[in-house]
Amino acid sequence: MALNSESIRVLVVDDEQNIRDGVKRILKRMGLKVDLASQGEEGLKILTREKPAIVLLDMKMPGISGIELLGRIREKDPAVIVIVITGFATIETAIEAMKNGAYDFIAKPFEPDQLRIVVNRARETLRLTREHQRLEKERRRTLADLDTEKSRVHTILNAFPSGVVITNTHGQVVLMNQALRVLLELDPCLATGQPIETYVADEGFCSLVKSISSGKYVDFGDIPTYEFNHGSEKFLLAKGQPVIGEQCEYLGAVINLMDITSMRVMDQVKTEFMAKVTHELRSPLSTIHAQLTMAINELVSDDAGKDHKLLSRAKEKTQGLISLIGDLLDLSRIEAGTAALTTKPVQLGLLLKDVVDFLNAQAQAKEQILNLVLHSESMPPINTDPMVLESIFGNLITNAIKYTQNKGRITVEAEFAGGQHRVNVTDNGYGIDAEDLKKIFRRFYRVKNEKTRFIIGTGLGLPIVNGLVNSLGGKISVESTPGEGSAFSVFLPTEKSCELPQSTLPLEKY
Repeated sequence: MALNSESIRVLVVDDEQNIRDGVKRILKRMGLKVDLASQGEEGLKILTREKPAIVLLDMKMPGISGIELLGRIREKDPAVIVIVITGFATIETAIEAMKNGAYDFIAKPFEPDQLRIVVNRARETLRLTREHQRLEKERRRTLADLDTEKSRVHTILNAFPSGVVITNTHGQVVLMNQALRVLLELDPCLATGQPIETYVADEGFCSLVKSISSGKYVDFGDIPTYEFNHGSEKFLLAKGQPVIGEQCEYLGAVINLMDITSMRVMDQVKTEFMAKVTHELRSPLSTIHAQLTMAINELVSDDAGKDHKLLSRAKEKTQGLISLIGDLLDLSRIEAGTAALTTKPVQLGLLLKDVVDFLNAQAQAKEQILNLVLHSESMPPINTDPMVLESIFGNLITNAIKYTQNKGRITVEAEFAGGQHRVNVTDNGYGIDAEDLKKIFRRFYRVKNEKTRFIIGTGLGLPIVNGLVNSLGGKISVESTPGEGSAFSVFLPTEKSCELPQSTLPLEKY
């Protein structure tokens, strides 16, 4: 059954009218039905009413952001093909959108032919998907059945522009398409049936494939994406889902591999540019800050109060800019993989004691109680750069002090259990709303309400913490209740590891 173009409806969501009108003219000539929306809320209404098969989505719009709208579209109908429209300045957002389920992206400004190519590719994918669904209804297959009808299934798989590999429950490759062979530069004569390690040397990727194949993930939404290098200059993004049989049993996994090299190259250029600009700004700002300090110290006259206030405000602002530049340089080092420069055994308990002692003056200024509790008498050292650990826990404790009212309480707990270190930083402060909780690890995002709007910060502390924890092979989690407090938990291995077991230390609740 061929897919009739007239049956395909496309929704264009973009706040620029000339873009909407131009895209509509091009798609109409392609025989497609087109609906237009100028913002996210309008797009959601049309999505519910008209049920389009393809959505062209701008990332930068007023109201609902493109990323948020993408998430809602995926919730409403995961089968909708979403093509992201983005400018070069939002390439990082485009990468995030691809990770969150976008099919493809097209950069502004684009030529009509570029739009036609991307939409035709989506239309062909839609046709193949519907054809595959029809074949599935005709004959219920297990993976063993697929092996007996390779030629028919290969025709479908080979039409996909990205690499596809299907494994059984033991992580052995059952099928793979031609695009995968090209991506991985495999020998055209290399047969299937071997463990996934035979085809891909990356340990983390193979571990993910085996975990999905064996049914480790109960909630499919928890299955992570995975990026890795193939060779020295190629970056690949892997997304996978388990294959489920008629009796809800696990039959294996299907893994999709996409080449994101061009996006990574642009991301690297952006990172290098940011590092250079911030480095050049730090020196003059530091000089201005020092001169302001000298000027304030020299104000001794009785009527200098107004001048003192103005200069103090200027000094405060320059200090904020210097802190921002320092945070941006930290992010550049994390992205460049140079966050940890000096690796040596570090006693976590002693390091936490030094950090808590140093920050206790800040807590005392707000009449807060800052305590350190070590649940394990003897903890093995962590092989890492001590500056990295100081940055992680210094940021978390400083945040707890800032976002906790006067006379509040902050507790730092540490233990070693199940082969890993766990550190909790808990407070009985302002807490974080559920909506904000999803966004706190985004760059420059700050929780703003009546209680926190006067708190000075860059919005980069938690993204830096998250990046550093990930670089150590650890993970970070947070629980919070508005008006009651927050609890951040950091899990760290003694050596860099892919999987960390759960700790026995419960989160303290206020």
